Amino acid sequence: MRLKLKNTPEQVELIKAMGSKNQLVAREASEAFAAFLGPVIQRVLQQAATAGAIYTDAPFNQDEGASYPLDLYYNETNDGYVSTWSQSVAGGLPTSQDVSAIQELKIATYRLDSAVSITKKYARQARLDVVSKLVERMSQEVLLKQETNAWAVALNALANASTSSVTASSVGITGLKAGSHVIPAASESTFQLADLNKLMTLNKRINQSWAGGTPDAAYSNGITDLYVSPEIKEQIRAFAYQPMNTRAGSTGSGSDTSTSIALPDSIRTDVFNQAGMQEIYGVNVVELNELGIGQKYNTLFDEFDSGSIGPNGTSGAHAASLAADDELLVGVDNSKGAFIRAVAQDSDSGDTFTTQPDDQFTQRNERIGFYGSLEEGRVCIDARAIVGLLV
Repeated sequence: MRLKLKNTPEQVELIKAMGSKNQLVAREASEAFAAFLGPVIQRVLQQAATAGAIYTDAPFNQDEGASYPLDLYYNETNDGYVSTWSQSVAGGLPTSQDVSAIQELKIATYRLDSAVSITKKYARQARLDVVSKLVERMSQEVLLKQETNAWAVALNALANASTSSVTASSVGITGLKAGSHVIPAASESTFQLADLNKLMTLNKRINQSWAGGTPDAAYSNGITDLYVSPEIKEQIRAFAYQPMNTRAGSTGSGSDTSTSIALPDSIRTDVFNQAGMQEIYGVNVVELNELGIGQKYNTLFDEFDSGSIGPNGTSGAHAASLAADDELLVGVDNSKGAFIRAVAQDSDSGDTFTTQPDDQFTQRNERIGFYGSLEEGRVCIDARAIVGLLV
């Protein structure tokens, strides 16, 4: 992430004023810069967050509690209890809660903040590059906290979700634990089109109607986004020259007979020219460095999973927990709106991220600083919107 302040006369004068030896002038300039800084960082957080595509914002007044009406999400035939996943504190372990589908869900929120500072000499010198780094630092610190909390809730929901309509026979996977939202790849260490195809079938079985039939199209559009590691993206680029069939077949005749069947030439050409596929079967492919063997989100999922994936065994049955050489792919159905981000809005400005001058520095410190924060809470109200694939 790189931010650059515009080199305009007004901007330069404002930065210089922040470093003034006149405390009143420096204070007024710092307050003006803080008012400008908040909306900028708010926009950065909205555009740079990977979890932003998963979660739907539910703004609330900062002087009131956050809540969400479950009765508007679940249909009128569901008068029982549903499971939701959320955190009570930032960085805490997400937990599940069984609540009535006809009541209002109270969402626990927490504060994410950051404080940064520079020496006044950089302000007096109008070093816009240094001030830009200050803005970058605050944005990155808050963004890192946001992403970790958001994905913790989503991965916990994935690891512990269970849907009765999912069985080994219904999705055609031997040894699969009933109810599991995570399935194994067809071939060890390899991601193929057949795996995404199977994952789409799993999503359909999970999201069948309450009567066991085909749901209305508006209820679920199927998997919309697939989050993968750079290594899996490498395998997708290899679709340009690797065979794709998983059933025995043959092409050609005589000595030219082959059982390996590649994708059509037009698709392989597109994969080659675009250095991969950005969309497969209408599903957006999103690359995350945090996914992959030994990476942060892979490890996080392993911590949450407690044997919910399936029994140990052979003949394709996958392990009870994530093995050291397994990696997770995450499929999300964004059409359901199942992931909610409750975020507090300032009652005066309407902003969700607010900044102000940091008053801890005295005249002797020769430093100026800023403190920024937001209040939010992440919750998954329906785990049927998330599925996983183990490679």
